[in-house]
Amino acid sequence: MSPRHVISLRDLTDADIEQIVERGVRIAADPSAVRPVLAGRVVGVLFTKTSTRTRTSFTAGALRLGAQVIAYGPNDLQANTGESIEDTAKVLGGMLDGLVIRTAGPPAEMRAFAAHCPAVVNAMSADEHPTQALADLTTLSSRFGRVKDLRVLYVGEGNNTAAALALSLPRFQGVELSFHTPAGYGLAPEVLREAEDLAARSGGRVAERHDMDRLPEEVDVVYTTRWQTTGTSKPDPHWRDAFAPFQVDGAVMDRYPRALFMHDLPAHRGEEVTAGVLDGPASIAFDQARHKLHSATAVLEWCLSS
Repeated sequence: MSPRHVISLRDLTDADIEQIVERGVRIAADPSAVRPVLAGRVVGVLFTKTSTRTRTSFTAGALRLGAQVIAYGPNDLQANTGESIEDTAKVLGGMLDGLVIRTAGPPAEMRAFAAHCPAVVNAMSADEHPTQALADLTTLSSRFGRVKDLRVLYVGEGNNTAAALALSLPRFQGVELSFHTPAGYGLAPEVLREAEDLAARSGGRVAERHDMDRLPEEVDVVYTTRWQTTGTSKPDPHWRDAFAPFQVDGAVMDRYPRALFMHDLPAHRGEEVTAGVLDGPASIAFDQARHKLHSATAVLEWCLSS
């Protein structure tokens, strides 16, 4: 088996996603199932933006799989002195077995690395956070015993996490995914169209509204993310006024007494979510974070083990 990339969820088949998620669920249920199948391999971890959960999960996952890890910070490579991405990628590709990257650059930058490096993993780019979605699917499957037929309400910005959810959740049979995003901060139109097409194929539904009126009658999960996405800023100085109605508070959760609350973290209590919700009994946000390790381990196995 040749090394495989996880750059965009668009590149993965339904079977690929299901395989990674099922493996993550098995690892979560029994961490001793992890074997040193990457012994003798070297994995680079290049993060040009801050990270707590994703960087730790991929580093710990690689080590538990028996690989050695080289970590690069935002100022460590000669790309900062003018070397091209292509030249950097050629060098790293000749020395590493896999490369996990977080960048705020365009998708073409990630593809440039993948052209020369085996097994490139997108640990977050400006437009998509595929490994977050894979961790979320692992969380949902672990908690509910399934992903199909779940009803998910996403509240907040149509950012890279929202895009990843839109490109993954509707692949599962009967999923209903409702986005409520501030006007001007919704999903990219092409992502929304793709999500609608995926839902039509699988017998589900995807919809987006730009208000907090007419929320779904029943949901299994309420999901939000930080309003100020990591590594980004908003040109409108009054953007918080547009976001204020989209806070997930007790009133939102009271509409769905049996729903669970998810957040990709980090969280700003008092902004996108109240402390009472994030720290309350419905919240599985920190279990969700823990599942990033299990999912990252599954991703690395899928990409690198032969």
